[in-house]
Amino acid sequence: MKFETKKQAKSRLFPLAMIAVPLGAFSAVFFAPTLGGGPELVQASSLLAPMDTERATFPICKGRSRITCVVDGDTIWYQGTKIRIADINTPEVTRPGCAQEARLGAQATARLQDLLNEGAFTLAASPSGRDTDRYGRSLRVITRDGASLGDVLVDEGLAEEWTGRKREWCR
Repeated sequence: MKFETKKQAKSRLFPLAMIAVPLGAFSAVFFAPTLGGGPELVQASSLLAPMDTERATFPICKGRSRITCVVDGDTIWYQGTKIRIADINTPEVTRPGCAQEARLGAQATARLQDLLNEGAFTLAASPSGRDTDRYGRSLRVITRDGASLGDVLVDEGLAEEWTGRKREWCR
């Protein structure tokens, strides 16, 4: 009977290890999600989500030349197109009904400017399916990482969800 040395046994198992280790790694990556893989595998799939591609510097609109700027808390100009944020309504700044509406409108305008200038965003179609409003403004929802920037204003008390009617801000 012939016995092999440790060195001979290692050299015989090495080719097997060269196949088994990559095969195990491949199986863990590609089959684990179907077998109840860990949360890190589920989160990795979110990397395939669309990226926010729009980006600009938004000053507050002044004068007649309006290419890219913030009009108020729910209206912007972007690349020469006037856009009404379709999922929210904010207090008026042009003709406010009272001092409180004027103050909230100014805060909503400044906050929208901050949010837009924080980074890339996406202009999504209006949930109503309409492309423009009665004033000819494009209706869009502005999102970042899939979340509405309008919802941020709502959460902060600077806007309301758009229901088709403007709210009375002076109570």
